[in-house]
Amino acid sequence: MLIIVANATTTLEPGPQPERRFRGESRCPPRWHRTVRGVAVNAAAKQPQDRSILLVTHHFAPETGAPQRRWGALTEHLVTAGFPMTVLTPPPHYPSGKITHSSPSYLPGSVQTGTHGEKIIRVNFREHSHGLGSRAADQTVAAISSVLYGIRPAAGRPAVVIATVPGIPSVVAGWALARWHRARFVVEMRDAWPDLIQPSGILLRRDRPGGLRRRLRDLVARVVHRTVTRLQTRADLVVTTTAAFAEILRARGVRNVAVVRNGTAFEPVRGNAPVRLAGRPLRVVYAGTVGRSQGLDVAVRAAALVQERGHALDVRIVGHGNELEPLRRLAAELGAPVRVEPSVPSTQVRELYAWADTVVVSLRDWEPFEWTVPSKLYEVMASGVLASASLAGEAANLVTLNGAGAVVRPGDVEGLADLWCGWLSDGVVPAASADAVAWVAEHASDGVLGHRYAELLAALFPSPVPDAPLDRGARV
Repeated sequence: MLIIVANATTTLEPGPQPERRFRGESRCPPRWHRTVRGVAVNAAAKQPQDRSILLVTHHFAPETGAPQRRWGALTEHLVTAGFPMTVLTPPPHYPSGKITHSSPSYLPGSVQTGTHGEKIIRVNFREHSHGLGSRAADQTVAAISSVLYGIRPAAGRPAVVIATVPGIPSVVAGWALARWHRARFVVEMRDAWPDLIQPSGILLRRDRPGGLRRRLRDLVARVVHRTVTRLQTRADLVVTTTAAFAEILRARGVRNVAVVRNGTAFEPVRGNAPVRLAGRPLRVVYAGTVGRSQGLDVAVRAAALVQERGHALDVRIVGHGNELEPLRRLAAELGAPVRVEPSVPSTQVRELYAWADTVVVSLRDWEPFEWTVPSKLYEVMASGVLASASLAGEAANLVTLNGAGAVVRPGDVEGLADLWCGWLSDGVVPAASADAVAWVAEHASDGVLGHRYAELLAALFPSPVPDAPLDRGARV
């Protein structure tokens, strides 16, 4: 298109030099903008923006769990907000390690349309056991396959690539695909990775101190830590789920960090009023993932100690994970009043909470967990049931400041037993504050978090330049 402007001076003015050229931006040198009477006109900004997203994730629907629920809610909001999505994910195989749905639409290489209009491309995976090494191998296979499928035409040409952790290999896959497509790169850290590698013992278990295998695994742990940190610093945006971990990353030189908490759509199961025990046992529930991170042996040991002190209580641990059988054996060994049960559908979780006098939220005494807020905490706060929180750091502060429950130090069996004995002696369990429900509605509801994510992604694109009125002497 030719524009002739009468009585106007046309000049070339230097603009800001971007760090790198992204797909879809003008092929003209981006550091020059044509100006008419000093009004800059960026031709690229006038073109419709490509806001398509490629999500690399190891967990997605129809699996159930915190990562799956998070991205189910976010996908619905982002697609509605004008961000077309393609998802690279393995077939549903969580938590068993084997495909849980036999339909051909879930097999590797299949392409289907999800519930919210997203395109889902299933990548290869490796069947795994409950061992950490076996699961890491599965995540690595899925990450490599994601790259191979992500460069094919079916994946399109995304403007943004989002890699979400866990698992860690997804970050490397996301970075490679962002480079291939010349797209913005977003890293989402749901937990305090890579800092959890050391305390969790993912690469260090069952080896003799000082042995060759131990030294090799320690070397791998350091390399993984440095690699993830380096990719975080190279990302256009890093999303964390807590303010505390965001500050840790900023201190390491990560330049663009934002917080989008885990969310919940859970509704209160009761009003905010004390629960009178009237001589019956205290009812305690935990419902969720039963793994090493949760440290639920503390609840089992505390229950046994409460019983030894002459009090009656009924503890139910309901969920799935590697520690289900070890907890069942521990409860039997101690004679603890604890029932360890398999997971139930989300609709039945409401029934569990309505039955309970208090709900356990627990993490181990690992330093990175001071920067972590378990997604389960938001659910419990929204339920209106008092939390028995074995937490530290930001999560403990949320409970205390919003009156959501009582806090004991992680790993403190005596402290948790004293808490429950106190309620049993008083014959009443205190009410959770209404502030807890209100805080979740304001800061951790699905709608609020989806809107926040959409704002962050929109900020990665150039702002459209409004049309400037032409001079009266101008002719086209």
